[in-house]
Parts: sequence; C-alpha cells; structure tokens
Amino acid sequence: MKVYDLTHTIRNDMPVYPGTEQPRLTTACTIAEVGYRETLLHMYSHTGTHMDAPAHMLPDGAALDRYPGEKFVGAAIVVDCRGEKDISLPLLQRYDLSGVDFVLFCTGWDKKWGTPAYYEHFPCLTAEAAAYLAALPLKGVGEDSISLDPCDSTEFPNHITLMKAGFINTENLTGLDALLGRRFTFVTLPLKFENADGCSCRAIAMED
Repeated sequence: MKVYDLTHTIRNDMPVYPGTEQPRLTTACTIAEVGYRETLLHMYSHTGTHMDAPAHMLPDGAALDRYPGEKFVGAAIVVDCRGEKDISLPLLQRYDLSGVDFVLFCTGWDKKWGTPAYYEHFPCLTAEAAAYLAALPLKGVGEDSISLDPCDSTEFPNHITLMKAGFINTENLTGLDALLGRRFTFVTLPLKFENADGCSCRAIAMED
C-alpha cells in the first residue's frame, strides 16, 4: 500500500484565511524541566488543511462530532482543474463520478502556498456545478485552495449549496497532482470536539 500525505504542516508563520489570527504553538513543558514535552496549541478551528462542517455556516447544520467515523473515509477521485478559470459542469461531466464518496479538485494552488497569490483567482465551482455535485450521493469534496468560494465572497454560495446536501469539505489540501487519473481511498480525520464547526485534519490518500 502507498500512502500520500495531503496535509500542510501547521506552524506559527503559516498562511491563514484573510482576517484570521495565525496559530500560536507555544512550548508548555520541556524534557529538561519536567521530564516530558508538551505544546500549547492556540488556533482557529479552520487552520491549515481543515474540514468545514455544515455547522460552519448553517444554523441547524451538523457538527463534525455528530458524524460517525465512516463519514471521513471513502473512495475518491481527483478532478484536474489546473488552468481552468472555473470548476464548471462540463469539466465535471468529463469524469465518471459513480461509486466515489469524495470529489477532490486539483487547482494547482497548493504550489502558491505561502505567497499572496494563494488568496486570489483560484478556480471555484460555478453554481451549476455545485448543484450537480449536491445531487450526487457523496460524503464530501476537497480542494487544494483556501476555499470553495472566492475570498471576497460574503454569501458563500458554493459552501451553502454543498452543506445543505450534508457534505463535508476539506480545504487547503496539497499534492493532489500526484493522484490525477486514479481512484484511491481518501481519509480526512478531524479532532472530535464538541459542536465542531470545523477542524484541522490529517488528510491522506491510500492506494493498494
């Protein structure tokens, strides 16, 4: 079995969504002082590679801790969105999405991680494409960009459409280009804390 790590490392100087406080990783205990090492984590629930729950934007949306573990594991396919202005319905219809649980979007924006360009002009779903996906029996979607909607969006239409369908969404993935054209098992695991509107994840792909 081959395992691909699709996760950005959380660090103090990492990119965050505009207006969000950067994480702070503080040494709480040291081996020299007390015999063990511990780190105090201070960060928003949507830091780095992370999952959005429907509760993130829907008043009655499900929180992550309400889902069974199988919600976070399933068959996946990567849609190649590199060089596209939008993630359109005709683009999605080029792919056989039958039998998959997750559709992941490779925009190539992970190569811009840590630069101002990461926040701008990444391909987003059209309304037609979002509605098409919402009608499929998927567990969720994921992308190697910072959002399903542009960073200047105030209504977040793609998020809302997919969250109303019960989707989870894993943002800020990386390395999806290594999986183009293949099906694999996608695992995206958030911490299980109460009323979780989202959470940083360790996302991986597994191939036999």
